[in-house]
Amino acid sequence: LFAGSVNGEGALELEVTHLAADNTISRMITLVEEAQERRAPTQRFVDSFATWYTPAVVAIAALVAIVPPLLFGQPFWNPSPDQFGWLYRGLALLVVACPCALVISTPVSIISALSSAARNGILIKGGSALEALSRVRAIAFDKTGTLTLGQPSVVALRSATCTSSAEGDCAACEDLLALAQAVERRSEHPLALAIVQASAERGLATRYPAAEGVQALAGRGVQGQVAGRSVLIGSHSAFDLAIPHPASHCAAASADAALGRTPVLVMADQTYLGTIALADKIRPTSRAALEQLKQLGFKALIMLTGDNHATAQQVGEAVGVTDVRAELLPAEKLAMVEQLKQQHGGLAMIGDGINDTPALAAATVGIAIGGAAGGTAQAMETADITLMSDDLQRLPGLFRLSRATMATIYANVALSIGVKLVFLMLVLLGMGTLWMAVLADVGVSLLVTLNGMRLLRYRF
Repeated sequence: LFAGSVNGEGALELEVTHLAADNTISRMITLVEEAQERRAPTQRFVDSFATWYTPAVVAIAALVAIVPPLLFGQPFWNPSPDQFGWLYRGLALLVVACPCALVISTPVSIISALSSAARNGILIKGGSALEALSRVRAIAFDKTGTLTLGQPSVVALRSATCTSSAEGDCAACEDLLALAQAVERRSEHPLALAIVQASAERGLATRYPAAEGVQALAGRGVQGQVAGRSVLIGSHSAFDLAIPHPASHCAAASADAALGRTPVLVMADQTYLGTIALADKIRPTSRAALEQLKQLGFKALIMLTGDNHATAQQVGEAVGVTDVRAELLPAEKLAMVEQLKQQHGGLAMIGDGINDTPALAAATVGIAIGGAAGGTAQAMETADITLMSDDLQRLPGLFRLSRATMATIYANVALSIGVKLVFLMLVLLGMGTLWMAVLADVGVSLLVTLNGMRLLRYRF
């Protein structure tokens, strides 16, 4: 039952598996609250600068008020209504040099940007992630569930003993599917879910009991014991040589891969039983999103996938990715992310599944998609940024927001320092009054605050 469900009538017996604090909305609120407490490196620098800047200003103001009268005989008090003594100048300097505008110039921009992103379904875990995003120069994408919908379906069954001209239209093909789903039944991998669903649609879900001793073969397949038989299901690329199969089936599997499908081989007790071909659909927003990213100046767009080269290349061409790295095991994908990060200086990794979490953690910025639409909780917790929807067209707006935020911060800092330097010179020359100093301090504080708050109205 979903949180908030209402029982109309009758009695229900329920088992609580998660607390209310674990639901999506609560997690979103928690992530936003935690994000606002994480300071960006620029904000930390400004804060640390203020810790020694303020005492230094107080000391300088005291010296300005005391040294000229003490050593050079200058007037300490105002000698006349239109002339200012050095005590007055010291007080004016103290007001002008107040670091209020400088200190608030960064956090107001960061909080405004985080709030704007949250209202648009993007959770950014703190200013550090937002600032790091502005330094990203390359973007790596997972394939399944990111560039594609992550909802593959069985499109062909080829049993080793099939004599029917229509693929999958024979008893042996149905038995092949039923045996495969017995092994894949407890897996959450998209290909496994597709096999289980196809089996259920054909009424084959109960033909075999659930497999025992199921073992995942990272990036290659899965194996288990079904009714006393040792069953192995593996990708064609990984087990092409390990599982002897007819040349016609090998050619058909290669043809499937060329069409963007994923062929998997099924073997029981060292005997080849057949091939199951699955296909996923390209996410409708993928190509448009990548085109917009290219317009933002991203030259390096890379796809990282464990799928075969032919399928990955076909998907890459469909979405506009030319740099395709295929047949990667999770450890190899992690190593590739580390390599790309060093090569380009800053790398964003986009993914949605459990197998993406090491890469998301290793990237300069990890971005999980589908936080409220099917993305895994592990990816959401590991990533620095979470897109609550699965719309990739949010990505270009996210990168534009990060750049706009940093530009606003730099403008605020420059404005704060520039105005204070001008009024500081006026004060030291005896041309600045206390009311001018107050106006400069308060005015600049208001300006940087309003400038930072413009990000609240940022349009994605």
